[in-house]
Amino acid sequence: MLLHVATVRPKTYRHLALIFASLLASLLGACGSAPKQTSPDLNTARAPDNKPSDTHTVVSTLDTVGGDRPVTLFVPSTYAPGTPTPLLLVLHGYSASGDLQELYFRMGTAAEAHGILYAHPDGTLDSTGRRFWNATDACCDFGQTGIDDSAYLRGVIDEIAEKYTVDRQRIFLVGHSNGGFMAYRMACEHADLVAAIVSLAGAMPNDVSKCQPSEPVNVVQIHGTADATINYEGGVVNNVAYPSAQTSVEDWAKFNGCSLQATEGPTLDLDRNLDTAETSVSRYETGCNAGQTAELWTIHGGTHIPSLTQEFSGSVVGYLMTHPKQPGP
Repeated sequence: MLLHVATVRPKTYRHLALIFASLLASLLGACGSAPKQTSPDLNTARAPDNKPSDTHTVVSTLDTVGGDRPVTLFVPSTYAPGTPTPLLLVLHGYSASGDLQELYFRMGTAAEAHGILYAHPDGTLDSTGRRFWNATDACCDFGQTGIDDSAYLRGVIDEIAEKYTVDRQRIFLVGHSNGGFMAYRMACEHADLVAAIVSLAGAMPNDVSKCQPSEPVNVVQIHGTADATINYEGGVVNNVAYPSAQTSVEDWAKFNGCSLQATEGPTLDLDRNLDTAETSVSRYETGCNAGQTAELWTIHGGTHIPSLTQEFSGSVVGYLMTHPKQPGP
C-alpha cells in the first residue's frame, strides 16, 4: 500500500486484485439479499442499496463495437436516430473489468434515466493476467507493453459515433483508479472530443508538460483522504511520481483559464461508511474559458474503494449532463 510518498511496485498492485475480487464477491452476495452490516475495511466494501443493474433490463438495445477488443454498447430506450445523444464510457481500475466496475458504480440505470449511450470497455491483460490501462508513466503498464489505449478508446468513440447519433458536445469518461488515470490521458490527448471527465482515485501526470489539451475540458476529481493506494496528497507508483488530488484539479483549472480561488459547493453523501454529507466540493469556475470548470470532491475519511451510496452515480451523471463542451466560435 502507498502511504504518503512511499513507493508502490507492480507486485504491490497484486493486492488490488484481491481487493477487487473481494469487492465482486460482496457485490454479488448483496444482490437480492437484505442489507448487511457495513465495514470500513476495503475488503468488505459492498454494493449500493439500489437494485443491481448488471443485467441492464431497463435498456432496450445492446450493440457490440471495438473490433478485436469488443465492448458492449447499451443504447437507452429513448434513443432516436437523428437526435443527438450523450455518450459515456466508464473505465475500470487495475485488475478489474468493465462488468465489475458497472457492478460497483451502477451507472447503467443512471445512463438509461438520462438517455445516455453507455459502454464500460475492458483494458488488456498484463503478464499476471490482470487487466490494465496504459494511462500514464505511473499507472499501469507495468510490463512496458506500450499498448496504445488512447487510440483504442478514441476508436471506440468514433465507431459509436459512426453508427449512432452521438451528441458531440456531450462525450464523457468516468474512471476509477487506473481508469481515472486513463480518463485524464483521454482529456489531455483528445480534448477536441471529450467534454468532461470524472476520476475517482486517479491522478494527472506529475509532469504537466505531458498533458497538452487543445481546448478546455470539464474535470472532476473525487478522492478519499484515507486512500492508502493512490494517496490524496500524491505519491509514487513504480518509482514514478503522481500529483495530489488538488494539484490534478488545479492543473485543469489552469488549462481551462480558471482562477485558482475555489468556491465551496454543497456537500455530498457519497460514502455510506462515513457520516452523512462527508464529501466537500471545491469548484474552480471563475474566469474559465468557454464556461468549462474543474472541481475537487473530497471524501473526508474515504478509502481507495469507498462504499458508494446511491447518490454517487446520480451526482456524477448530473455533473456531466450539465457540463457539455461549449461550441467553438
